[in-house]
Amino acid sequence: MKLLDNKVAIVTGGSRGIGEGIVLKLAESGAHVAFTYVSSDEKARSLEDKIKTFGVNAKAYKSNAGIYADCEAMVNDVVKEFETVDICVNNAGISKDNLLLRMTPEQWDEVMATNLKSVFNMTKQVIRPMMKSKKGSIINMSSIVGMRGNAGQSSYAASKAGIIGFTKSIAAELGSRNIRCNAIAPGFIETDMTHYLKEGEAAKSFLDKIPLGRFGSVEEIANVTVFLASDMSSYITGQVISTCGGLNM
Repeated sequence: MKLLDNKVAIVTGGSRGIGEGIVLKLAESGAHVAFTYVSSDEKARSLEDKIKTFGVNAKAYKSNAGIYADCEAMVNDVVKEFETVDICVNNAGISKDNLLLRMTPEQWDEVMATNLKSVFNMTKQVIRPMMKSKKGSIINMSSIVGMRGNAGQSSYAASKAGIIGFTKSIAAELGSRNIRCNAIAPGFIETDMTHYLKEGEAAKSFLDKIPLGRFGSVEEIANVTVFLASDMSSYITGQVISTCGGLNM
């Protein structure tokens, strides 16, 4: 028996990077997976096929997690298709890094909508089927930048810090319904979006700050996600799991 046998999971921003790794690890652990994407239809269909090789059901949704109506329609469809929602991974995120002096209101708003409002949008929808089945695990992707701040990333840091406050509040609200809510705060993780961190002097300065002396992998974030999604973490809620190689000590 697998850790997540016959559980139904939704992952936002699931077609690339950390999201893709989470989707595949959830499927490998036995969960049926619905995931959202906003760009490549071809990539989404390819991932859908890959998920099905684990013997589980899969469905890709072209849906913007930052838009409330999109989330409402998508979750309604998932419940119709899969009958319930056991796990929701709020992973959708972008960065529009800039010094505050140069940052535009539009850049700020876009980051807040995609990173923070999306978590409200999705959580509000999934708690209905979770309350009905009297169980559920909501996992929100924050960042160590949301815990520490970082020059040039005020919008990203604010959105990720907001996720932490939201996570703790929802854990307090829904604990009596056996619905858990936790956050993961990744450090420097190797993805196509962070490849530039590995080059030149900048890479050495980043690595010097990480006690484990290396960047993290997508699979390591996915492993923590599976743990929080499973009954192995049944007494954990309202927590932020820093997955950063010791950087955030």
